[in-house]
Amino acid sequence: MKLTCGKRTLDLSRPQVMGILNTTPDSFSDGGSYYAEGGLDLDLVLRRAEQICEEGATLIDIGGESTRPGAAAVSEQQELDRVVPAVEAISLRMDVVISVDTSTPAVMQASAAAGAGLINDVRALTRPGALEAAAATGLPVCVMHMQGEPGSMQSSPEYTDVVAEVRAYLDGRLAACEAAGIPRASVIYDPGFGFGKNDAHNLALLRHLPDLAPADLPLLVGLSRKSMIGRLLDRTVDERLPGSLALAMLAAQRGAGIIRVHDVAATVDVLKLQQLVDRP
Repeated sequence: MKLTCGKRTLDLSRPQVMGILNTTPDSFSDGGSYYAEGGLDLDLVLRRAEQICEEGATLIDIGGESTRPGAAAVSEQQELDRVVPAVEAISLRMDVVISVDTSTPAVMQASAAAGAGLINDVRALTRPGALEAAAATGLPVCVMHMQGEPGSMQSSPEYTDVVAEVRAYLDGRLAACEAAGIPRASVIYDPGFGFGKNDAHNLALLRHLPDLAPADLPLLVGLSRKSMIGRLLDRTVDERLPGSLALAMLAAQRGAGIIRVHDVAATVDVLKLQQLVDRP
């Protein structure tokens, strides 16, 4: 399975690693890491992007709005200022697929013009104008399931059948994408681990990962350093690497095509070994 991402092509016959680069001051793991006294420091951003590429990631996911539980909203202009310069700088210097983690139509369009190759939307293109903006870029899209909004999604998530409900929602967003002119072959599903789900919901989704997308569509999974690892193993954010690696391997074994992570080099090593065992 190959995915055309702007000027680049992604081979999804094996799991690919997406490195996280948050240009936000408040993301739960790397928030504020790329800021200097004058604001966003593109030299720091480029240094991190180069490291992500050198460690083996084939995608870099750039986000300018924190989606951690309780995160505050940002304005359209703030998000543009945080994301577009980073996309442009990386696109000019590195051979990597740039994914933009955004729900904002103007950011989708400006990022595509700056060299982005994928739109990754935690709100699954439900904001007004998002479907039309995404379709106009011609880029593939990742639609994610989230119950509620980041500010309140973890207050009391409830499902009758989490696997069936997440799959039904994603299938509905696929239909909306196709109706807007986005080809089926350009859609990726993301179950949204930790987005309006408790630990039991997350574990059920991981157990039944192959049931969460049609066989011809790729799955993106983001479990890196998630709070569920902290709760299940009693570990702080800085102590969650072993749990993150275990979940990355489990996701790959269950068919995930893209693994979104903070710790690129370690995840690449794990997936290389997984591939050697499962596909000799």
